[in-house]
Amino acid sequence: MKETFDAEARRWLADSDPFRDFNIQPPGYRSIHMTEYSIQELSYYKILHQDKIAGGLILTISGNIYGRIDRIFVSPSLQGKGIGSKALQLLEKEFPQVTSWELETSSRQLNNHYFYEKAGFQKVYESEDEFCYEKRMDSEDPSVRVRNQDLSGKHYEDCRMAGSKYYKVDLASSSIGNSNVMNTHFSNCNMSGTKFQNINFRSSLLADLNLSGSRFDHVTMGGVQFKDTSLDGNETPLTFERCDLAGVRMAGCSLKGAEIDQCDVSDMKINGISVQALFEAYERTVNSGR
Repeated sequence: MKETFDAEARRWLADSDPFRDFNIQPPGYRSIHMTEYSIQELSYYKILHQDKIAGGLILTISGNIYGRIDRIFVSPSLQGKGIGSKALQLLEKEFPQVTSWELETSSRQLNNHYFYEKAGFQKVYESEDEFCYEKRMDSEDPSVRVRNQDLSGKHYEDCRMAGSKYYKVDLASSSIGNSNVMNTHFSNCNMSGTKFQNINFRSSLLADLNLSGSRFDHVTMGGVQFKDTSLDGNETPLTFERCDLAGVRMAGCSLKGAEIDQCDVSDMKINGISVQALFEAYERTVNSGR
C-alpha cells in the first residue's frame, strides 16, 4: 500500500504543492496501526497474483446491500496486467447481495477514471478535487426499495422500521428522539453540526473520524482508549498511545496514578514549572549522591 500510494504521489503531486490530496495519499496509509484497525473493523482482502501479494482491497459494507470501496491498490510493478479489474470482478462475486458499489478518486488521477468507467462505474459527482463513482447492480427486489421520493416534513411516530437501509438520504435538520437505534451503522456520512445529547454510547466504536473543532461537554469517558488519533471509559485507566497532544491544557484534573512513558515532554509545564527543568534538577540530585 505504501509503495502504491507513494508512487501515485510522485506521479500526480508536485513536490512544491502544499495541497494534501487524501485520495492520492489516504490518511494512515503508511501506518501499521491504521492497517491493523482496517483488518479488525473493515473488510480487508489481499489481492494475489501467482500466489504472491500484489495489492489489497478495503471495503465498508453498509446494511448488507450497499458497499463502499475505501481503497484498492496494486503494486506499481504489477499494474497494467488486469489484476485490479479481476479483483473487482471477484469482489462482486463475493458480495452478490450488494446492489450498489461506490468509491471516490482524485480528480487528478486520470488513469483511475478510465479504469473505473471500464469496470462499469458511472460518475455521479465531480468537484475540483474529487470524482465520485457508483456501480448499481440489478439483483435486488424492486418492491422493497423506496427511491427518488420526497418525504420531507413527514413525522414518523410508533413506526416499526427495524432493518431498514438508508442510502444517499438527505436527513439534514431532522430530529430523532426517544428512539431505538441500537446497532445502527453510520458510514461515510456528513454529520457536521450534529448534536448528540443524553445518548447511551456504551461499548460504541468511534474510529477514523475527523472531530476537529468539536466539543465534548459532560461526557463520561472512563475506560476509553485513544489510539492513532489526534486525541482515545468504566474503571479501566484512560490511555493515550501514539497521539499528538501538543498544546493540550489540563486544569483542575485528577492525574493520580497517571504514567507518562516514552513521550516528548519538551516545553511541557506542570503548574508553570518546566518538566525538562525538573528532570535536569533530578539528574543533578542523583549524580550528586543526595
